[in-house]
Amino acid sequence: MNEPVTPLREVRESIAHAARIAQRETSGIELIAISKTHGVDAIRPLIAEGQRVFGENRVQEAQEKWPALREEYPDLVLHLVGQLQSNKAEDAVALFDCIHSLDRPSLVSALGKAMAKAGRKVPCFVQVNIGDEDQKGGCAIADVPALLEAAREADIPVIGLMCVPPLGIEAAPFFALLAKIAQDNGLEQLSMGMSGDFEIAIMLGATHVRVGSALFGARD
Repeated sequence: MNEPVTPLREVRESIAHAARIAQRETSGIELIAISKTHGVDAIRPLIAEGQRVFGENRVQEAQEKWPALREEYPDLVLHLVGQLQSNKAEDAVALFDCIHSLDRPSLVSALGKAMAKAGRKVPCFVQVNIGDEDQKGGCAIADVPALLEAAREADIPVIGLMCVPPLGIEAAPFFALLAKIAQDNGLEQLSMGMSGDFEIAIMLGATHVRVGSALFGARD
């Protein structure tokens, strides 16, 4: 009997297809299910299907949903993919297993102190403002080396780069640029690609794809 085709299965098959085209192993691509604005009732079916890696945009929303779920499922992994205010650094270090939005010196300082205080080193991605957009968070491309150096001095484990390309423009050149910046700075991991473009991101080297609406439907 064939298994039902669920959104999670469809996304996993799309990831595998893109990986085959790129001659990559799917084991090198992490699917982060972005559950922002979706409640526990929407999250549970994905957990039941075996999804264990989830992403949230806001610390406060994650605090409301995830502690109880993590007691029930200790193997869940939680990523912070949205902008982080410096005054929430301690809460973020306590709750999340990875932070994708390290983007400025003040946050480097706050996270460094929070990690030292908690005795917990949380892997981080430096978010790059890849399209040079005033309204978006992210470190300017020219400032990436200095921010990486500051993070190293603060003993923050930076594992890669993250970006959100501009809306309405072909994403591939921005993904390729992020991959080049990562290579130039000796970083191997790339958090890039969302519901509409994760296959392209995989072909250009994404190690983490952040997929929300393709799994959960439109946001509440």
